[in-house]
Parts: sequence; structure tokens; C-alpha cells
Amino acid sequence: MMEHSLFQSPKKSKNILPKNTLNSVKVSLYRCLYLSIILLFQILILNFVLGTPSKSISIHNQILQQKPKPLPLTLPSLQNKECQSGMVFVYDLPVMFNKELIDNCQDLDPWHSRCNAVSNDGLGPITSGISAGMPENLAPAWYWTDMFAGEIIYHARMLKHKCRTTEPDLATAFYIPFYAGLAVAKYLFRNYTAKERDWHGKMLLEWLQDQPYWKRSNGSDHFIMLGRMTWDFRRSKNEDWGSSFINMSAMKQILRLCVERNPWDHLEISVPYPTGFHPKSKSDLDLWLNFVQTRNRTNLFTFVGGKRKVKSDFRSLLSSHCYNESDSCRVVDCSGTRCYDGTWEVLEAFLDSDFCLQPRGDAHTRKSTFDCMLAGSIPVFFWKRSIYDQYQWFLTAQPENFSVFIDRKDVRNGASIKKVLEGYSREQVRRMREKVIEFIPRFVYNYIGSDDTPDAFDLAIDGVLKRLKEQKEPNNAQLKEE
Repeated sequence: MMEHSLFQSPKKSKNILPKNTLNSVKVSLYRCLYLSIILLFQILILNFVLGTPSKSISIHNQILQQKPKPLPLTLPSLQNKECQSGMVFVYDLPVMFNKELIDNCQDLDPWHSRCNAVSNDGLGPITSGISAGMPENLAPAWYWTDMFAGEIIYHARMLKHKCRTTEPDLATAFYIPFYAGLAVAKYLFRNYTAKERDWHGKMLLEWLQDQPYWKRSNGSDHFIMLGRMTWDFRRSKNEDWGSSFINMSAMKQILRLCVERNPWDHLEISVPYPTGFHPKSKSDLDLWLNFVQTRNRTNLFTFVGGKRKVKSDFRSLLSSHCYNESDSCRVVDCSGTRCYDGTWEVLEAFLDSDFCLQPRGDAHTRKSTFDCMLAGSIPVFFWKRSIYDQYQWFLTAQPENFSVFIDRKDVRNGASIKKVLEGYSREQVRRMREKVIEFIPRFVYNYIGSDDTPDAFDLAIDGVLKRLKEQKEPNNAQLKEE
């Protein structure tokens, strides 16, 4: 009976499982239903993806088919906002054309070392102290800068320029950092052969003509800075002065910046001689401008220069003229090497004078013109070629607005410089001085790394880029028409 009761069918099925077991079964059923719904949803999505062309895949294929973009420039934002006229590629020349010349600075001059002159990226040694009466805060902005150091200054600045590119395919202009003036300097004053004077220039042009970007344009989008006057590179006969660098055939299309240009050569642009003032900030510049504007000037005019042992030396005539008018004129005699490495006496003379006499130098222009104007003094020229057709990007095409011209022939015939200058009213002098001071930011070279305000270097490079861009645009337009 007991065994039979164990195998007897139950009367009610709900009594088969305990209550807890029933709840577990319900949970399992819900989970299965949830997983089934998810699986069904995934199947629907997969069918849609496999059955319909994917836009994302199409876009990906388009990207893969595009040409790779060029590597980003060092300063891409500046390229878009500040370099509207294009970018500059700087050639990495063999060291014999620049660095080696600096390293061998003791050999650049046949008489004494030029190592100080080429130091500090061309700025020269920093001055010790500052002249009495000048703002002491500006002492770090003053250097003994050599008049022929422009090649080094431009190279150092170009390497840090906002529009420099390391991708030649993106360049509008190609800069050639060859120190042509340093290379030829030691050969100018001794009995060297024409071949020796031409050697560096000849080697440089042979190297350039092997470069792919030269071959593309034959040099028409290339430019160079020559730290000496153009006449030092224009020898036409072997026995004449200087090198024949500019007259070499490969130079026929290269744009040239130089401290004095040939007025009849459209490929040359004159740039200011470097002065000793290199402001490190806009506040430095503003402080100096205010100082020269308010300076109390006690002399009508001044002459800074040395006499030369040549027949009818005009400098000697000016010096004598100035000594004879000692109540109105101040003389700083720079005979020999007295002013070679810089002296505060020169700047003080300009600061104390309304006008400064500017005869021609080794050529028609001279560094003293910019030293004079830096001090707020008004330059007096005796050769029109000393200022006309020179420095138009930095000064003005109307030199009469900021300078005085007295024909040297009149001076030789006895005309009084003092009387001519006294003929200008105080109002005329004030207006001319204001114009001179207005130009100061345009002809000084800021300290390397100072980007507060455009200076002579910036104006020069901007001008080169605009000119080369305009030169290329007609060619591009012609290609599109064809």
C-alpha cells in the first residue's frame, strides 16, 4: 500500500513543484524572451546594412582616393592669416657660402679681425652702458653694428620669419643666404686676381643651377641680400674694382636687396643700412621716438666724417665749412678708425642738431644718413643719387618732405650752408623732423625675436613676396587661358 501511494498520479498539477522553483522558471522565460528580441533587432539591422549601399563606406572610399595633403607648415595659422602674398623657402647652402665665412672671421679683412662685426647674428657686440642723457632702459637695445652686416642679419631673421616654409613646393619665393659681401671683402683692397674675387660667386651659382627649384624658374622667383653696395659686384673688366657677381649670366633674373641699388636696374631694391639701435619691444621703440621728439637741440647743423687724401675732397670742404661756423655747427672728425667701432659722440652730435650734412660715402649713400635720422636730425644731401631712387619702400618718393638738397657745385662756389639752413622756418623744421621720426620704425632692424611691430626687414620681405606674387599671377592667368 505504501509503495502504491508513492507512484500514484497526483490529483492537482500545481502541487508538483514547490513555490520557489516556479518563480525561477518564470525569470528564465523572461530572459529568453528579452534575448530573443535583441537578437531579432540585430538581425534586422544586419539585413539593412548588407542590403543597402553604405554612405559611410562610400565616403571612406572617396577619402582614400584623394591625393595625400602636404605636411603641415611650422605655422599654419600664420600662413592663412598673415602670409597672403606667399611663403619663403630658405636654401640650406653648403657652409662655404655663409657659416664658414663667419667661422673664419679673422680672415675677412686684410688689416684686422672682423669677428666682432659678424657676432650676435650680425648685430655686433652689445654696447657697454649708454651715452649720458639717453634713456637708460634702452641700454640693452644698442649694439655696435657694422654697416655691412645686413647679409647676416637678414639670414638670421629669415630663418625665424612667420612666412618661412620648409616645403619648397609651397614657396612663392626662394631666399639665397649667400654672404656675398663677406666673401669678396678681403679681395677688394689687395692685389688679388679677378678669378679670386669671383670664386665664391661662381661656385654659388653653379650649385644653385643644379637645384630642381632653380631649374623650374631659372631663378626668376629667387632673391638674395647683398650687404655691400651694388657697385662692389659689378666689375666689367678684370682690372676694375670688385667682383663680377651681378654680371654673371645666372644672376640675370634674381631679385637683389642691397644697401645701395643701381637706379637703372629694376631687379635691385635698396634697403636701409643697419643702425646700432635694435629695439626689443614696441615700448623700446616708443620710448626712443618720444626721446628724439622732445630733444633740446642746440646746434643748427653737424658734420660727422673723416677727411680723405684725394684731390678736391668734398668731405674736407664740409669739415672746414663747419669749423668756420663753429657757433652753429658741430664737427665729429672720424679720420682713421676713430668712428669705426662706434662712438656715442656721433649719436650725441646728431641728437643735438637740427640738420646733419650727408656727403656721398664710398658710393652715393652712407650709413650715417640713417644714424642721423635715427636721432631725429634732418639730412642734408649734396648728390641727388644719395637719396633719389633709393629706399622708396622705407622712406618716400618725395625726399624734399624730410630732407634738404644743396648742390655740391654751389658749395664749392662759396654758397653758405648755414644761410641755406637758416632760411627754413621753425615750422618747416618741425614738419620735416616729424616726418623723419615717422620713418624710424620703418628703417630700424628690430632685435631678433621681437615681433611687436614691422621693421625694415619685414617691409623688405613683404615687398619681395608681393612683387614675386604679382609677377607669377599674369603667368598663371595665361596658362589658364591656354
